[in-house]
Amino acid sequence: MIEYFTSNLWLIWIIVSILCLILELSSGDFFLLCFAIGAAAGAIIAGCGLSLTWQIIIVAVVSALSLMLVRPALLKKLHKPNRERLSNAEAMIGQTGRVSEDIEANGYGRVAIDGDDWKARSADGSAIDKGSRVRVVKMDSIILTVKPLKD
Repeated sequence: MIEYFTSNLWLIWIIVSILCLILELSSGDFFLLCFAIGAAAGAIIAGCGLSLTWQIIIVAVVSALSLMLVRPALLKKLHKPNRERLSNAEAMIGQTGRVSEDIEANGYGRVAIDGDDWKARSADGSAIDKGSRVRVVKMDSIILTVKPLKD
């Protein structure tokens, strides 16, 4: 069994490369991708018949070069720093909607936004009539705080 692996080290490098690629899918930071590239280079070197020492040196050098060259380029290209992806409560702030049930003074009502109906209260405590347009200024749990918009 050991003889098989020592004579087919390229297969082990391929397995290491595939495992790194699979693990990379769960992280997405392109760190393990660099080691997958290094292991693929090790498989090529092993296929050419170089010794294990040379294989390890090549894997280390190619992985280090990938970390310095490939990873920063991929991060810059695919992870735009200016683009924010808002979700959950942050995505609701600034949205506009219509009052679907009167918001009472210092009380609650309902606001429809994008087909969903939310419990809401007025930012300044004033009453807001049904049908009025409002903008979300804050979200506490599932209760929106809104202020009326001038039509």
